Amino acid sequence: MCGIVGFSGHMTSNEEARFVLDKMLTRIRHRGPDEAGNFVSTGVGLGSVRLSIIDLSTGQQPLCDDTGRYWITFNGEIFNYQELRADLEKRGCHFKTHSDTEVLLLAYREYGADCLPMLNGQFAFAIWDMQKESLFLARDRVGIRPLFYSLQNDCLVFGSEIKAIFEFPGIKRELDPVSLQQVFTFWTTLTPKTSFSGVNELPPGHYLYFEKGNARLKKYWDQTFPDIGEGFKGSFDEAGEHLEYLLTDAVKLRLRADVPVGSYLSGGLDSSVIASLIRKNSPEGLLQTFSIGFSDKEFDEGDYQNKMVELLKTRHHQTFCKQEDIEKHFPRTVWHTEMPLLRTAPLPMLLLSGLVRENNIKVVMTGEGADEMLGGYNIFKEAAIRRFWSRQPSSRLRPLLLSKLYPYLSQLKKMSPSALKLFFGYRLQDVDSGLYSHLLRWNNTSKIRKLMLPQLANGQSFVDSLEKELGPIMANKSDLAKAQYLETGIFMSGYLLSSQGDRMAMGNSVEGRYPFLDHRVMEFCNSLPDDFKLKGLNEKFLLKKQFADRLPLEVVNRSKQAYRAPLAAPFLNETQSGYVGNLLSEDFTRSAGVFDPKSVSVLMTKLMKGSSYSEVDQMGLVAVLSTHLLWQQFVSDFSPLKPNEIIASESRNTIEKNT
Repeated sequence: MCGIVGFSGHMTSNEEARFVLDKMLTRIRHRGPDEAGNFVSTGVGLGSVRLSIIDLSTGQQPLCDDTGRYWITFNGEIFNYQELRADLEKRGCHFKTHSDTEVLLLAYREYGADCLPMLNGQFAFAIWDMQKESLFLARDRVGIRPLFYSLQNDCLVFGSEIKAIFEFPGIKRELDPVSLQQVFTFWTTLTPKTSFSGVNELPPGHYLYFEKGNARLKKYWDQTFPDIGEGFKGSFDEAGEHLEYLLTDAVKLRLRADVPVGSYLSGGLDSSVIASLIRKNSPEGLLQTFSIGFSDKEFDEGDYQNKMVELLKTRHHQTFCKQEDIEKHFPRTVWHTEMPLLRTAPLPMLLLSGLVRENNIKVVMTGEGADEMLGGYNIFKEAAIRRFWSRQPSSRLRPLLLSKLYPYLSQLKKMSPSALKLFFGYRLQDVDSGLYSHLLRWNNTSKIRKLMLPQLANGQSFVDSLEKELGPIMANKSDLAKAQYLETGIFMSGYLLSSQGDRMAMGNSVEGRYPFLDHRVMEFCNSLPDDFKLKGLNEKFLLKKQFADRLPLEVVNRSKQAYRAPLAAPFLNETQSGYVGNLLSEDFTRSAGVFDPKSVSVLMTKLMKGSSYSEVDQMGLVAVLSTHLLWQQFVSDFSPLKPNEIIASESRNTIEKNT
């Protein structure tokens, strides 16, 4: 696991190129505190900071092949590198290291972009071709590992995090109002946009080829679902056995490391399944597990975590998140996410990865992806109930089913049938829309845009544009498949794996691994009949049945509990630190130039009264605070690093090519 940076374009000298690379690497040293290195040649600079996990002694980067033509800087893991290496050796390739980095490099040399479908991994990498003077960038299928870039005239600049790109000379730092509106609708920007003007993300499942100032972007993978009536034809039991086989193999591959591998243990089904498979497939070692608890019992899952610890006999570590921790660590959280947040949920994950690092563990497996692959989220159930209700829109009983989905939302418990109909009835009968499952969520969230300055919130309908774009993809797919496609492609890739995943783990130099996001598992789950995944309103039905006899029944049969953290309360108490009041002040709001000061004031008055405010109101507060922090950290107060602040790379992989 690493952080990578680089550029292709003219520099006045190799000394300047190395200086810029060292500044970029210093900004992301948290991603790789073990080693650093760079490669400089005419027209190119590549850099890497390394978190040593595989081939600790000879896996340094950037790395060249044995011909000296190709150079790579790589962030991530290729889990099937041993199998790929054997294939490459049969083709006559010679290796000088035992690293997956070299396997990836030689796979590209042999197959070009066609190597990407062969990879089982989570990756972002760049390869420079000395002969063609071209740069190749690629990112894993669902965007587990980040990669950003900016085109500046004839130069391409890239990095694992945007803060590194901002160390490159001439890069502007401006918030993008259109991107902010997208975040305040979808919880994330729509790829390839980011929160900053002129900075793009390489979309998941894509590669970019850059040569002579021209960039070509191409998709090599997308999630696919069978047409209605097609797909898996085996029995339910056969599906369960094959799912377990794939998950077991995915876990085995992700246990490949030259350092110990731990596991998150939330108390839910998904992480419990993964921890049990780790325990089964590495019985000789003591598994270390990690969990986060909350002082507020509304959010705590400690009882279920303890049952799994008792069953698996792990060495368990737990940390607690208090309301004051939310306020205290929120600025650091935003620094790592590099985008506005609508919830505080990423912050406890930052604390959790800190606990992992404190116990000298660099790698943890998690259960992310199970809900997306196997119909686990309440939004899937919500869509099913709304479709059922839409057949009798005047029914008073059918909308009552919706209140049972969200027992943790106190405002819904108090709603009358007529209020529930008003709240959940948005575009109720628009069932032919390919976006039907998410229309209500996006409409509710988009109310945050009303806090923006009128000239910035231009009323652009991103949802309509998205429907036109995705219409052909959604054609002849089941209702659940459509919902899964949206949840995986937008929310999971853009928010969950970024703000709650990579960024919070790597903020403490920890690598997360996700067996449910092995592409073989994803593709198999997508092929399954809907009722294998969502049986009525029973989520992840196949997974529950397959592992029911090996996990505590309390864990298997518990209702789905969304992972949540306190929202507005930590920022409203009387002991709040000065930064919150400053960020919400009229002067600061005017300076940041995103939100209307009067609208922010009205929101705060409503929240401080402590009654009749909604979940969206609380999300609005988090949105304002995080956006203002983002502006402060990356626009108004961001200063390029000075020479005495730079942690120089080792520069061992440095060559100079005469022109």
